[in-house]
Amino acid sequence: MPENPAGARYLSAVEAAARLGVRRSSLYAYASRGRIRAEFDPRNPRVSRYLASDVERLRNQKEARIDPAVAARKTLAWGTPILESGLTLIDRGRFYYRGHDALTLARQARFEEVVRLLWHCEASMPRVSIAPRCLDALARLRRLPAMERLQAILPVAAAGDDAALDTRAANVAATGWRILHLLAAAATLDVTPGAEPLAARLARGFGLHSRGSRRLLDLALILCADHELNGSTFAVRVVASTGSSPYDVVSAGLAALHGPRHGGYTARIERFLDQSRSPDDVDRIVTEWLQRGEPVPGFGHPLYPDGDPRARAIFAAIQSAWPRSDAAALARAVAHTGPRLLGDHPTLDYGLVVLRRALGLPPGSALVLFALGRTAGWIAHAMEQYALDQPIRPRAAYTGPPPLTC
Repeated sequence: MPENPAGARYLSAVEAAARLGVRRSSLYAYASRGRIRAEFDPRNPRVSRYLASDVERLRNQKEARIDPAVAARKTLAWGTPILESGLTLIDRGRFYYRGHDALTLARQARFEEVVRLLWHCEASMPRVSIAPRCLDALARLRRLPAMERLQAILPVAAAGDDAALDTRAANVAATGWRILHLLAAAATLDVTPGAEPLAARLARGFGLHSRGSRRLLDLALILCADHELNGSTFAVRVVASTGSSPYDVVSAGLAALHGPRHGGYTARIERFLDQSRSPDDVDRIVTEWLQRGEPVPGFGHPLYPDGDPRARAIFAAIQSAWPRSDAAALARAVAHTGPRLLGDHPTLDYGLVVLRRALGLPPGSALVLFALGRTAGWIAHAMEQYALDQPIRPRAAYTGPPPLTC
């Protein structure tokens, strides 16, 4: 299967038609209607090649109509969408929040503006004070890692917030603002009351004083806000479908995000980069891992064969803010090494880890930024699910022994 330099995979007309089980005339019709992307093959401009991911997506859709049981198994692993949502579209290497280009928003907007867009909410973040029971809890939890503090404080807050049980949209938005404020306080242990933007609150709590630092925090939060139906967001939708409160919804999201195959992947990136003494070492480390037969973490995203735009945006912002810094050099090294040695590009996880190092934030803060940004999306998905007022209850394909007979 040929690959272009950016890593996207293509099929010939014969291969694509065989994969779909159709004649080439049908394949050409799919391409003409935009259902499969095609381009001239650079090795032979007289013929076309077809994007493999589009072919696979169309094949899965056909299987879903023919054999729902087979399709269901694929659906749970990078398959066809299983829930409708009006929040995020991922298309042709870019992604959009309610039709607005997320990369443009990340460069130009504040996080609160994106939150209001996702929540369909006009109100700004209100002035919120941390409840005394939460202040006491945070004092006891201060020795825990920040991510664990985020997880531990939510049930404490939920126990005294009866208003959160009202799951109408306006009330969920009000609860969402309280949750965001609380999680920011848990992340930094800065419990000062106020209604300032979340990036400013985080900057103060982390001891960052420049406007550039706040802008980078805004950018990271916006890029992390939502990303369609990943594992944590699906967990959120399931919990919201049972009618649980937004506190329980976000707790479910945090639990899933913490996993090493999701947001917890940032810890593997940290350990990988810890082996380098300088950005010049990245090539050497990747080569050593390949020679040992170990998978190099953090390169290649199934939804972005040409590279994760979130990582590119964060790297570009770091290089613009501090072009001569070690972090900018590290961003350049990672961005160049991945395609050259692995044929893949760095993912968001690298962007967050390099940003954490650029800002001098405590270890583990890459995952915390991910969690704080994604909380906005989780609340938005909860709103959608509450409005549907129906449980998510898939069926299982039984693979155990047959029933015993007398």
